[in-house]
Amino acid sequence: MTAVRKTAKAISLTAENGIFSIEAAVNGVRGSWRVGAEDTLLSALRANGWKGVKRGCDTGECGSCTVLVDGTPELACLKLAVSAHGREITTIEGLGSPAEPHPLQEAFVEAGAVQCGFCIPGMILVSKALLDKNPEPSETQIRHALDGNLCRCTGYVKQVEAVRLAAGKIKNREVRRAGQ
Repeated sequence: MTAVRKTAKAISLTAENGIFSIEAAVNGVRGSWRVGAEDTLLSALRANGWKGVKRGCDTGECGSCTVLVDGTPELACLKLAVSAHGREITTIEGLGSPAEPHPLQEAFVEAGAVQCGFCIPGMILVSKALLDKNPEPSETQIRHALDGNLCRCTGYVKQVEAVRLAAGKIKNREVRRAGQ
C-alpha cells in the first residue's frame, strides 16, 4: 500500500496494487474514480464521460485540455489524476447547457469565434477564469489569457471580441439582478 499526502488540505490517499481511489467534484457533482498513479487528469476525465476536455498535444503546448481546478486554469494533460483528489473541477460541460448557455458560450457563437471547435472549450475556460478575476479586462489582458490556447483556424480576433462581448453580457446580467 502506498500513501500520498496532500498538505494544503491534509487529504490522504492510499493505493492498492497501484490504483488510487480519489474523490472530486466535476461540474458540481461529487464522484469517486479509480486511477493509476501515472494517469493524467485528461485521461481520467475522458474515461468518465467528460469529452469536452480535448486531447491535443499531450505536452501542454496547445491548451485544448484546459479545465478549471478550484477556479484556476490547468492543463489536464500535464496534471496527474491523483492531484484532483478533493478538488472542484469545471469542464466546458459544467458552464452551461444548449438550453441555457453561459454568456461566454453565447458570445463565442455571436462573435463568430467558433470555427472547428477543438480549441474553444479551453479558450472559454481560460476566459471564464479571467472574467472571474477581472470583469473588465483590456485587450492585452484578454490576449495574455488566451495565449496558451492554440487555434489553427483563426487569428484570435474573434475570440478577443467574444471575451469582450461576454464581459458586457455578464455585467448587464449583474446590473439587472441588482435592480430586482
